Amino acid sequence: MKNQQFFSPEIIHKAVMVLQTRRIVVLVLVLSIAFTGCSQHSDENVEDVVPKNRVISFSGYDWLVRSSGVDKEGPGPNVFSDSEENVWVDGQGRLHLKIVYKDGIGYCAGVAMHKSFGYNKYVLYSSSRFDLLDANAVAGFFVYNSDVEEIDIEFSKWSVADNENAQFAIQPSSIPTNKHRFDLKMENEKATHFFDWKPQQITFGSFEGHVSDLSSKGYTWVYEGDDIPVDTEERLKINLWLFKGKPPVENKDVEIIIDRVEIL
Repeated sequence: MKNQQFFSPEIIHKAVMVLQTRRIVVLVLVLSIAFTGCSQHSDENVEDVVPKNRVISFSGYDWLVRSSGVDKEGPGPNVFSDSEENVWVDGQGRLHLKIVYKDGIGYCAGVAMHKSFGYNKYVLYSSSRFDLLDANAVAGFFVYNSDVEEIDIEFSKWSVADNENAQFAIQPSSIPTNKHRFDLKMENEKATHFFDWKPQQITFGSFEGHVSDLSSKGYTWVYEGDDIPVDTEERLKINLWLFKGKPPVENKDVEIIIDRVEIL
């Protein structure tokens, strides 16, 4: 008992405080090293995000260019290419969609808006003779969410030489009252096409020339049926493809030109 030493409460308290302080410092150092290491490791392994689709700017909007790789997809089915041979914007700001036919394959073209604009009036100003379009080709201007949530303006003879060449349609278009076919006759390349999508009604129109008065004389149709799509995540799209994947009638390339698109 002679050699036993006693420490005052004040000395013990100071010793505990020193130990706690040292532990905190050590912990901070360990965490700092750990986080610094993680950060450096993460930076070394970050890769640039490569978009799955080519993106183009046209008419003031971003559009995704469709690509199916080497596979065939609907409609058609067809191979869709995002090559600059198939889809490009020229020096005048006009969009070109082209079916490039080579080695027995028709490489088709399509673009889709980057986001949905819902209920609106969608207007397309074209500079192509849709009335002279290849009989096996289909040019479409439409909003799409699914095969039964779709509003279409389409130009095609559907592989029938003496067929009417245009239609306004609501999907499913197999219902007779969901489709209005007509024979578009043009004197030059310029035309205006629109659909005004509202919850209870869709109004369609096609006119010769680039017109601002969408109530002027032309081809019109009003749909008030049961299959008006609900405003969800539809995207505006433009495409050019081959009906049932058939080659162009003369095995030649097919091209359409769109001057601009407006959403009003």
